Amino acid sequence: MTQPILQARGLVKRYGRVTALDNCDFDLMAGEILAVIGDNGAGKSSLIKALSGAIKPDAGEIRLDGQEVAFASPLEAQNAGIATVYQTLALSPALSIVDNMFIGHEIRKEGIAGSLFRALDHGKMRDFARQKLNELGLMTIQNIDQKVETLSGGQRQGVAVARAAAFGSKVIILDEPTAALGVKESRKVLDLILDVRSRGIPIILISHNMPHVFEVADRIHVHRLGKRLCVINPKDYTMSDAVAFMTGAKQPEGVMAEA
Repeated sequence: MTQPILQARGLVKRYGRVTALDNCDFDLMAGEILAVIGDNGAGKSSLIKALSGAIKPDAGEIRLDGQEVAFASPLEAQNAGIATVYQTLALSPALSIVDNMFIGHEIRKEGIAGSLFRALDHGKMRDFARQKLNELGLMTIQNIDQKVETLSGGQRQGVAVARAAAFGSKVIILDEPTAALGVKESRKVLDLILDVRSRGIPIILISHNMPHVFEVADRIHVHRLGKRLCVINPKDYTMSDAVAFMTGAKQPEGVMAEA
């Protein structure tokens, strides 16, 4: 079997008497869209936070490209190649598209102006931002100096995904990317997700929207009671099956960790 690009084994996370992760396993393969679904309180958020460095598991191991990693912060995970786009997007509305894309990745001018006076090379930053937006088909954004607060919900999601994809990400985690969007905007975001996947970047998609999950996911990780219940192929199961697995109304037969 191909080595997973991101893997977790036996993750445990407790908050007092509450066990959020109970010997949880996880596998993301190269170049795939893996949807993570589960009922409220199933432990999805804790799993994603553990993978992205937002929390430290009490036990278990995480491997990226076969190497064991232990992230102390989301910034460490991002520097290692795991970029997370949260539902809140973590964009600064009052800043421009360019400034938002380069937060933490600013390009300094060459020579003494950049090294001593820390002057930014706005020209290079604009060119790079325009290139990355164009690569992802975000041609509807005409002025990359406009403030993010002037963009639609779908355009904001596009900027956040472009930022995640722009700086050498090995994995992109998308947390409910279409939750607050209408039908037309959701369509654009789903197309964007497929486009990112086509460029070889694997995606973890957390979503409650079953039609969206079944449309774009290559595999579906079903999370229940703090652990991976099963991984299913959306071509072999219905949305009703997936919901039944999530809620415990139905148990998967012969479909376990290595589905």
